[in-house]
Amino acid sequence: MEPETLSVDPAAGIDRLRGFLEMGGPAIWAIAALSVLTVALILWKVWRLMWFGAWSGGRHTKAALRQWKSGDRAGAIAGLDKRRSLRAKLVLAAMRAAQNPQLDDAEAREETGREARNLLAKARGGLRGLELAATIGPLIGLLGTVTGMISAFQALQEAGARADPSTLAGGIWEALLTTAAGMAVAIPAQIALTWFESIVDGLRHDMEDSATQVFVAHPEREASVADARRVAAE
Repeated sequence: MEPETLSVDPAAGIDRLRGFLEMGGPAIWAIAALSVLTVALILWKVWRLMWFGAWSGGRHTKAALRQWKSGDRAGAIAGLDKRRSLRAKLVLAAMRAAQNPQLDDAEAREETGREARNLLAKARGGLRGLELAATIGPLIGLLGTVTGMISAFQALQEAGARADPSTLAGGIWEALLTTAAGMAVAIPAQIALTWFESIVDGLRHDMEDSATQVFVAHPEREASVADARRVAAE
């Protein structure tokens, strides 16, 4: 005998999904829309962080820092030019600020810090949306549950002595669907938010460490700045 195969009926699945949405009322539709936006935001954020080189390990940045420390300033800057990773962009900005004779050490560090803040703001883009999804998902679900419970008890009051407890129980569990759906959206959103925040924190630490190495490995900077300003004064 041939083994039985499981058949999946797409139409039946769509009907069940439609019935689930109809039982939850407007709140479940809002949660469904929120879930789609949350998944899209998570996927966009993963792609964005990959584009920014969050998981690249900073190979090119480390190589450029080795060149910088060995005295090959031009080679280090050329190696980072046109790199799109956040680490590379910040180190390049730090190197150019350190090479700029018009800036003293404090000004060069401040310029590097300004660039770091701009880059980190890009890395954090979208996190507010995930935070909002994790916050309002359960609230929408709770709102749907409260309104569903109100409707169930109104029906119980209208039925009076002829009320069927099973009907009341059915109304209650249908109302609780929205709370469960809201939590189902909020939990992945919160997990993704925590994960992305840890990645951004790691980027921030790497960028701060790399920028510090640029200035520490440039001991002749103060003398070159002083010479340039003396010549300009003359």
